[in-house]
Amino acid sequence: MSTVKHLTAANFDAETSKGIVLVDFWAEWCGPCKMLSPILDQVATEVAGTATVCKVNIEESQDLAVKYKIANIPAIFIFKDGEIVNHMVGMKDKTTLVNALKNA
Repeated sequence: MSTVKHLTAANFDAETSKGIVLVDFWAEWCGPCKMLSPILDQVATEVAGTATVCKVNIEESQDLAVKYKIANIPAIFIFKDGEIVNHMVGMKDKTTLVNALKNA
């Protein structure tokens, strides 16, 4: 079973620079973000070994929120070897997220 990693400015670049990485930008006060959290846990388990699932709390990492121009959350970015290859905003289901990772 894989777990969702929590990223900050200190480890963001290192974690997203290699392989396929889904990053969810979220906040504690965001209802849809809370609903997405268990789905991300399921996605992390399903894609273990082929992709990594991470979260960034925009309240704690405001510099990353500014860098990636986060205006609405949840905001989901998929990185491949450090480059953004997909970007989605809002609640997504498990199948959509797994397929996006497989197509990255």
